[in-house]
Parts: sequence; structure tokens; C-alpha cells
Amino acid sequence: MRLVVSFAALFASVVLLQLSSGGVGPLDALYGVVLGFTTTQIGLLGSAHFAGFFLGCWWAPRLMGSVGHARAFAAFAALGTIGILGHVLTDNAYGWAALRSAQGVCIAGCYTVIEAWLQAKVTNETRGRAMGAYRLTDLGAQLCAQLVISVLPPAHYASYTLLAMVCCAALLPMSLTRLPQPEIPDAPRLQPRLAWTRSPLAVAGVLVSALSGASFRMVGPVYGTAVGLDASMIAIFLASFVAGGALAQYPVGWLADRYDRRSVLIWLSIAAVVSCALTAAMPGAHPWAILGLAAFFGLTTYPIYSVAAAHAHDFAESHERVELSAALMFWYATGAIGAPYIAAALIEAYGPPALFIMIALGHLALVVFGLVRMRARPLATTRTPYVYAPRTSFTVGRLLGRLRDPGRDR
Repeated sequence: MRLVVSFAALFASVVLLQLSSGGVGPLDALYGVVLGFTTTQIGLLGSAHFAGFFLGCWWAPRLMGSVGHARAFAAFAALGTIGILGHVLTDNAYGWAALRSAQGVCIAGCYTVIEAWLQAKVTNETRGRAMGAYRLTDLGAQLCAQLVISVLPPAHYASYTLLAMVCCAALLPMSLTRLPQPEIPDAPRLQPRLAWTRSPLAVAGVLVSALSGASFRMVGPVYGTAVGLDASMIAIFLASFVAGGALAQYPVGWLADRYDRRSVLIWLSIAAVVSCALTAAMPGAHPWAILGLAAFFGLTTYPIYSVAAAHAHDFAESHERVELSAALMFWYATGAIGAPYIAAALIEAYGPPALFIMIALGHLALVVFGLVRMRARPLATTRTPYVYAPRTSFTVGRLLGRLRDPGRDR
């Protein structure tokens, strides 16, 4: 309990950031429909968010090294607040895309600061409990964030004002904490090739994970609107995806630690294809059936990133952990930039089921590539523990490193 209390300020900031950023995405999609945005333009908003996220991952360690943790966090939170408040000044889709990119920079930057601060304060003895509390806080806040739109009017300036206030409030716990600011950490070197050389299958898995998660989270509200869900049901629809993914973490981790992770990855993708096929085939199903399918979709797709990351780390040396985690996040961010726009364009051209058909094709490709890689490479002789990896910043690799090498003091 003392551990949770000591990091209460950091975890409070995580919750507030998730509530603000998690609410903006679906709110933009619903408001975009009201304003007459095309489906492709709504997808562009999601792509802009991840473009900003990508830039924030690059910039955050450098800014933190220049001005310190607290000032960097304040700068990123202010940028996010501006990105949310700016929505009430214009109803231009491309203006909103620029504002969403600012929000993406904010999320990447703030999480980089939080994770670097957490990394500096944990010890080998407290690392597992700290990461467990962090993962629980992150997942719980994600789940609540999806429900925010059920209580916010989708076409009203007050909704964005409230979310901007929540984003700004994330400054308070970090500003008022009595914890001393940690020393500036070294930024991890970004080597995208490292992930490919250690495991091409892991890179493919991360890209498909981005295709699934980014397109669903950013374009899912458009799908929900098209199949007849109201705002409150769309909130539950998105939350069901996160809940399914959270429930899958323990059983999938158990399987991934006991069987060939490539097989687990392949079977997850096969199940994802089934969930996508069922959803695409029943766009007019009862709303509760659609919610159940969303949970099933989350259960089959959400753990893929963590399984792919664990597989890559099986072939890495201990000193490569941080750089490998950063490289995997690079590939995720790269895939997430294009996924929402492509998904929206397909929905606009072929209808709502196109979203899940696109995702199913991505998972089919992963199944084929996984079978090819199983024939090309033997099973790893040493295996790292399965760890749920929050896709938050390049810095998360520092937090996970000692969990993968629990016997080594670095």
C-alpha cells in the first residue's frame, strides 16, 4: 500500500490524462458526424493523433533532458489542453487534425515523463509491484475513458471544455508532489532495425496490433453510429473492447509462458479473424450482440502486442531490452498512423463491415507469416517472462527490462 501511496501523484496524472485523451477520440468522431465530416476526414483525425504521438516519443526525452521532468510535463500537458480547447474555435476537419496531433504529442510526452520518473524511483524489490499498479491504473483509466462520451453531449462546446479542464488538472498532482525530481535519464537509442533482426514476426505482430487497435479506437464510433448505436451504447461498445483485452491478459500470458509464443500469436490471430468475420456479417445485430462481439474482438487482438514483444525479447540480450522496446513502439506508432485513415476510407467506400474485413485480412497475413517463420527458425532456447506492455512511450522499455531479467541488477 505504501508503494501505491508514494506514486499516487504519478498514477493520478495517468488517470486524468487517460480520461481527457480517451474521451477526445470518440467525441471527435461523433461530433464530426454531426458537423458533416466525411468518414475519411474522421479517420484523418485518428491518424493525426498517432502522428503527433510518434513525434512526441522522439521529442520528449530531449525536452526532458533540457528542462527536467516537471517542466517538460507542464509543457506537454499545456499543449494537450490547447489541442482540446482549440476544437471550439473551428469546425474545420483539417484544423481539428492539427489539434489532434498536438494532443498526440501531449500523451506521448506526458507518459514519457511519468514512466521515466517511475523508472528512477523503483528498485529491484519494488519493480514488479510498481509495474503491476501502473498497468492496473492504465487499464482501469482506459476503460473509464471510453465511457466518458456516454455523459458528454457530442455536439457541445462544454464537452471539450470539460475534457480540457481534466487534461489541465493532470498538472496538479505532478506540481504538488513532494517527491524530489529524479535525475535526467539517458534517452534510449532508437534502432528500428533491431526489432526486425531479433524477430521479423514480432514486428509483423506489432504492426497488425496497430492496425487493429488504432483503427478500432479511432474509427469505431463511426462504425457504431452506422449500425445504429447511440452515444451511450457507443461508449459501452468501446469499453467492451478494452474490458475484453484486460480479461485476456492473464490467460494469454499463462499460455505464452508455457507454449510456443508463435503458436499463441497465430491462434490469437485466427480467433481475431473469427471475431472480425462475425462482426462484419452482423452489422444489423442486436446492440448487446454487437457489444459482446466487441469484447471478443478485444480479447483476441489486445494481447497481441505483448505476445509479440515477449517473443522478440526471447532473442535479445539483456543490454538490448530498452532499445528493443523502443524499436517495437516505433513500429507500432508507424502502423497506427495510417490505420485509422485507411479504415475510414474503406468504410466510406464499402460500408461499415469494411473496417473488420480490413482487420481480418491483416490477421490472416500474420497467420501466414507466423507459419512461415515457424519453419524458418527454431524455438528460442531461453524465454523471458510474459509482461503486459502498455503502449505508452519509448521509455516503457526501462520499466520492463528488469521484469524480463529479474535476477540481474543493472
